[in-house]
Amino acid sequence: MKKNIVALAGLFVAFIALSSFHPAAESLSFKAMTYDFGKIVKGAPASHNFEFTNPSSESITITKVTASCGCTVTDYTKGSIGEGSEGFVKATYNAAKAGAFSKTVSVYHSGSEAPIVLTIKGEVVE
Repeated sequence: MKKNIVALAGLFVAFIALSSFHPAAESLSFKAMTYDFGKIVKGAPASHNFEFTNPSSESITITKVTASCGCTVTDYTKGSIGEGSEGFVKATYNAAKAGAFSKTVSVYHSGSEAPIVLTIKGEVVE
């Protein structure tokens, strides 16, 4: 009898946990996660728009976008992004120093606590 009650309680807890889980709302679907600028000229900032779609049945809002260094400026789609809607995260690299670079941009949104990490890379030439 005790085993049945414990098993039933366990099933109830599992049902509650799974019913609050929304896998479709967990992530935005980016067309590409990495962009290679190739060779860019020193002193000429380079930008790229990472395009995405919201594949979930719920609206998602980007809450914050952070770059791995001050040499990269970001912009992104503001407001609610509805089901099937598209948006962007823009990364602009300040090509102030010659040499190879690889920087990340972390995208936080309402569907997940973990960020989506995008990467830009290339080589700044004189």
